[in-house]
Amino acid sequence: MLSSKASSNCHGQDSLYFLGWQVYEKNPFHEVENPTGIIQMGLAENQLSFDLVESWLRKNPDVMGLKNKDGESVFRDLALFQDYHGMPAFKNELVEYMAKIRGNKVKFDPNNLVLAAGATSANETLIFCLADPGDAILLPTPSYAGFDRDLKWRTGVEIVPIHCSSSNGFRISMFALEEAYERAQKLNLKVKGVLITNPSNPLGTTMTKDELQSLITFAIDKDIHLISDEVFSGTVFDSPCFISIMEAAMDSNLKRNTDVLSRIHIVYSLSKDLGLPGFRVGMIYSNNQTVVSAATKMSSFGLVSSQTQYLLSYMLANKKFTSNYMKRNQKRLKKRKEMLVSGLKKSGINCLKSNAGLFCWVDMRHLLCSNTFEAETDLWKKMLCEVGLNISPGSSFHCSQPGWFRVCFANMNQSTLQVALRRITNFVERSSFNYQQNMGSLSRKLISNWVRKLSSADREEQER
Repeated sequence: MLSSKASSNCHGQDSLYFLGWQVYEKNPFHEVENPTGIIQMGLAENQLSFDLVESWLRKNPDVMGLKNKDGESVFRDLALFQDYHGMPAFKNELVEYMAKIRGNKVKFDPNNLVLAAGATSANETLIFCLADPGDAILLPTPSYAGFDRDLKWRTGVEIVPIHCSSSNGFRISMFALEEAYERAQKLNLKVKGVLITNPSNPLGTTMTKDELQSLITFAIDKDIHLISDEVFSGTVFDSPCFISIMEAAMDSNLKRNTDVLSRIHIVYSLSKDLGLPGFRVGMIYSNNQTVVSAATKMSSFGLVSSQTQYLLSYMLANKKFTSNYMKRNQKRLKKRKEMLVSGLKKSGINCLKSNAGLFCWVDMRHLLCSNTFEAETDLWKKMLCEVGLNISPGSSFHCSQPGWFRVCFANMNQSTLQVALRRITNFVERSSFNYQQNMGSLSRKLISNWVRKLSSADREEQER
């Protein structure tokens, strides 16, 4: 007999988002060994600037060899017991890097930082700190497909969607926010907070200062918390610039509320900005000392290794490297995003205007056979199994409108993206041809029926 947790099916693994990965892994594309395989466009991974990281590592072999500046081995120190508070040197460099990404408009205290094994662990730990099983978190949709797992599966917390629409570019409206809060109350759910991703996953957009301050005001009025997942903050490659929730909270009018900062919490990681998801470096930043204390104790279940902290403390301390990396990475992301957008546009497919992230929110509503999620699933299956592209359907992000897809562009080289774009072009052309053929066949059938009816009417008239 297993536990209800082990035997339940609420992990979210049956989402089309994860099912697409499973199909891809059975037949992955390779330019030489498997050119007809499936191209992975469902993975938000940044491989565009990996060469910059590798170059730094080659120039700093002592760090890779776990040696200090004097060339002495630190292996023994790193291999023995690790304090779950994290290495001070690493945390100091981390808060400086976070401030740098935010234009040094806000400063972060390393004592308010809690390390975690990636943003997944950080988000779950924070929910454990803020809510009890059966409580609710409000979440704007479309939202990251993994949140069903990260926020809900083990915590027992309920997610109440804030439904956003394409009519205003999927921006969060106060009407939708209030509607979600009222819906939670009608379900007898105690709302403990709102969680946003800024920049947005899957939209690739950033929030304005006014929008952020409206959310802060809402949280104050409702006496709830506000979580800002800012893991894509270093991927902003175009205007408007990124504004952190902490910057928005520093407004003089909001600061008059003495406990406003204690309600605001940031989740961040190095998985997207530095392209190091395998290093599992995530963090929680909070001015609420009770949250920091509890989260630090919980971090024992998902620590960042001492070796990783040691290596990255040296990398982040190299300000010339981080400045160069940020600048060149953003330029590369912008160029690659423009390549995807222009390629899709040539096939008659548009994208939501975006300025951040490793993906585009793509509008394929005109390719659906009907305005339903069943039709969206059918299109997803064709793209995956016939076209050979694993793109993620909007339904897996809880989008309220069928026909939107998240398409990633930074986890492959340029030639692979060109192959993907050619496949999409061919698919659209075939779909258009088949549509015209079907319409032509239908028209001929209607005309034939019309002629037969006329002939029959003529005969009846003659017989009279």
